[in-house]
Amino acid sequence: MAATSSKGGLKPPFHPDSDVHITYEDQQKINRFARLNAKLEDYKDDIKSKENDLQSIEEACEEIELFDDDEQIPYLVGEAFIYQNVEKTQSCLADAKKNLENDIKDLKEKVSGVKEKMGELKIYLYGKFGNHIHLETDE
Repeated sequence: MAATSSKGGLKPPFHPDSDVHITYEDQQKINRFARLNAKLEDYKDDIKSKENDLQSIEEACEEIELFDDDEQIPYLVGEAFIYQNVEKTQSCLADAKKNLENDIKDLKEKVSGVKEKMGELKIYLYGKFGNHIHLETDE
């Protein structure tokens, strides 16, 4: 008995294993691709968060330039604020900015490596399964 679509037409019955046979190795590659994709999304989220932090630091640097040299500025360290002069605060912010820039650079390198591995897996999986597999992410 043929299945009917909501428009009254006939559509072929679905046979999940009709053309595609997945070996254990294939399943491992699909799983690896999924894990890499999840890791990629985590890296992207981390980069976005660090870029927001970097922007906040840059805005704070601009604001501090307007302060008098002898003014005491509260600076958050852990869960407590310490008061320090403008020069010391600018130095701390510059160090924090440099660390964030390095972290972002490292994360972008990791993203590049993950994308490369995913590309290799895509070539293999699309080569074997063609349009029977969907590996694209919404970017």
